[in-house]
Amino acid sequence: MTDTIPAKNNCSQYRDSGRAGSGLENEEEFVDLLDEQRRSSDLGFALRTFNPNPFKGASPCSTADLNKAVLESQYLRYMVKEIAMETGSSVEEVREEACGILEEMSQNLQLGFIRLMAYVLSKVFKRLFTSIFVNTEGLNTLQQAIQESPVILMPNHRSYVDFLAISYILFSYDIPVPVIAAGTPLAGMKMIGEILRRSGAFYIRRAIGSDKLYWAMLSEYVKTIVRRGFAPVEFYVEGLRSRTLKSLIPKIGMMHMVLEPFFKGEVYDITLVPISISYDRVLEESLLAHELLGIPKPKESTTGLLKASKVLQEDYGSMHVNFGRPLSVRQLCQGKINRCQYNLIPRDLPQKPNAETQDCVNWLAHLMVRIQEEGSVVSPWSLMACLLLQTPITVLSQEGLLWHLLTEKTLWLRKLALDFGARLNWPGQVPDSDVMSSTVAIHRSVVHRKAGCVYLVREEEPARKRPISPEEGVIRTAAAVLMLASYRNQSIHIFLRPAMLATAIHITKTTQRDELFTFFCFLQDVFSNEFIFIPGKSSQDFEQACFLLKKCGAVHISQQEVLVSDVGLEVLSFLRALLQPFIESYQVMFRYLCEEEVHVLSEKQFLPAVRNVATKLILSGDLHTYEALSSDTQKNVLVALRRLEIVTKLRASEQNEYRVNKAAVRRIENILSGEIPPQMLQTTPDARL
Repeated sequence: MTDTIPAKNNCSQYRDSGRAGSGLENEEEFVDLLDEQRRSSDLGFALRTFNPNPFKGASPCSTADLNKAVLESQYLRYMVKEIAMETGSSVEEVREEACGILEEMSQNLQLGFIRLMAYVLSKVFKRLFTSIFVNTEGLNTLQQAIQESPVILMPNHRSYVDFLAISYILFSYDIPVPVIAAGTPLAGMKMIGEILRRSGAFYIRRAIGSDKLYWAMLSEYVKTIVRRGFAPVEFYVEGLRSRTLKSLIPKIGMMHMVLEPFFKGEVYDITLVPISISYDRVLEESLLAHELLGIPKPKESTTGLLKASKVLQEDYGSMHVNFGRPLSVRQLCQGKINRCQYNLIPRDLPQKPNAETQDCVNWLAHLMVRIQEEGSVVSPWSLMACLLLQTPITVLSQEGLLWHLLTEKTLWLRKLALDFGARLNWPGQVPDSDVMSSTVAIHRSVVHRKAGCVYLVREEEPARKRPISPEEGVIRTAAAVLMLASYRNQSIHIFLRPAMLATAIHITKTTQRDELFTFFCFLQDVFSNEFIFIPGKSSQDFEQACFLLKKCGAVHISQQEVLVSDVGLEVLSFLRALLQPFIESYQVMFRYLCEEEVHVLSEKQFLPAVRNVATKLILSGDLHTYEALSSDTQKNVLVALRRLEIVTKLRASEQNEYRVNKAAVRRIENILSGEIPPQMLQTTPDARL
């Protein structure tokens, strides 16, 4: 991996963190956790001897002791007095409010409830999944790391199953069970919320805003857990569950909290463990697609959970949990941050992080997400989804795609993915045709085979008195397409950088390496809310793209030029088409912003208006990607334009209103469509573009 910074001596070590095995293309020892469970009693598993080795530097500490340490800390006493002065309340009133926040927030980890969860999850996982593969080397290194320093577990977030699976695995291997940052809606679920709390969940409000006391309580609670080595801390650096199954831009608030004890010298080191969770099929696939189309997510409730029990009748294939190489924060931050700044004021006083610290934390957060991507295991279905989405929807809906063409192309793509360094879950002992047939059978909710062809499955039409409108027909098709797109997104990181170079070659029509690099950087700038790019690593990303395209024979590289080879057209065509839905979706939104009469808009107006425009374009045949209907894509455009200072938020606005610089939007649209050559980008006065 070319765009990471070394933790020890050589950053190539990261590339090897958790190679996938279990009959996978890249061999590392993966074992099926459920294999042994199926041969033993669930009750026996739950009641087995659990003898984890905790952090050696930790002193015995109960949940009550932990909460007492938080409330009696010098930092919290200082903050309580300051907030009391600011609000005119008494110190006792603010302290009482702090106690209430802590009671709402704190976990209450108990072994009895861990055993209860182990019993229930053993039964549930055996019904849902054929296998849960874990890499034993990663677990062995984690077991050692936990004894040596406070450990932060950082999994990607694709399903509600994620945090349950990790605790289940750690319990199975006698590794200390983590305390887990969870959203407060889970706490509101009757019985379930309390069971999760006693299994290690601590609850965080989704919207904290400027609540100074809540921030202080959360920060001190997390830092106390880390300082004392109470338990490994698990949190999702992406913040939210990804509705597109694509990596999200990391949030750095919690990241800064867990790292601050190291920055202040309160602990010698902290170990970060990136964890990559990959699913053959995600339980919430249909729910996620509908959320993207503006249908509200059902509120988390115990009743809803019980109603969702029908998922136990479905086949969700395999799950792969890849524990990456433990990374030392001390070594990662060497030369990146001057910790002496924290000696200038007492540690117990609040200290706002300076720009250097924020940049370092942001870099670390992006690095963790990139390592999560590198460690993910790609299923055959993800490769097939890439190809199905490059087939016209009318063909998939009406005529069907010939099965033998799909299988041939998938085998071609498998080779390309391996050339690009992918970890594939492709059983070597099973005929390729059987692998693909069983994959399609698992995903019968999205596609089905009939008479030698593959067809897209649209939602069943509910009984109605009136005929379905064309607009409703578009939404029904879009739900299926977005499900397909989410599985493509599980492998898009493998092809992304070569796809950006292929797009640059096609749009600019140039062979000059410096001009292609300029356009490559432009694409990174525009899409950096869509994909994960480590800050300051554009050159390495470009070099990696050149290397991979050269490796597969698609281009010839010299110091000055990138020339397309005679055999490279198929590869470049596939890669361009992979990025095309994102480019078309962004162009629709750029055109909407340019053509609308208003110069000020709100997000509340923008999302339905753009969806309406995209729907009309799809019906007229002028737009071929249904991904323009996705609210995540629409929000990413708005965030990108704000970051580029092309759309600016009005300070006096309470409705999140924005002023649009139409000339700047039009310029980006013209660059993206190739109307402005890359030579003009080099001389532009715009700092970002």
